[in-house]
Amino acid sequence: MSDDALHPPVRPAPRKPTVRFLFSHPAHFIALGFGSGLSPVAPGTVGTLWAWLVFLLLQPLLSPLRWGLVIVVALVVGWWACTVAARHLAVADPGAIVWDEVVAFWIVLWLVMPASGWTQLAAFALFRAFDAAKPGPVAWADQLFKGKRNQPIGWRQGLGILFDDLVAALCALILIALWRWW
Repeated sequence: MSDDALHPPVRPAPRKPTVRFLFSHPAHFIALGFGSGLSPVAPGTVGTLWAWLVFLLLQPLLSPLRWGLVIVVALVVGWWACTVAARHLAVADPGAIVWDEVVAFWIVLWLVMPASGWTQLAAFALFRAFDAAKPGPVAWADQLFKGKRNQPIGWRQGLGILFDDLVAALCALILIALWRWW
């Protein structure tokens, strides 16, 4: 019998994110989308709506180049924040972590804008559909960085939290590009 069978690795019990958890560490505040991830219903959708609102508020203040820089910084900081928050929640990809939706939808809007409200709504619906249903390439991306059972949550899982949403954003952008071309 192996030593792991006799003494399985100790993992903390999963935690439920709360307002107290949100404010207990800067990474939690970022990863939980400034609180939008605490929504009891559809936190990913709420996080995406929050991202849309923030994008519309900041768009007049930021050039496309500056938006690109914001997105790059948000990806790097988000990788750290998602990793730390997932570790502290003791769950590899908690639903309350919505920074992945935020950054991915900012990328969609950054590349689609300027666009009508209807086009933005279509971009939102497509992104959410790909993120929630996880068809084909999104499911592949979702599984690519998953950890093994009882494996500690590390940088690989933090990257995985972001990666499947980036692929969902790419799929939505491809459909929008085909729609505009047609």
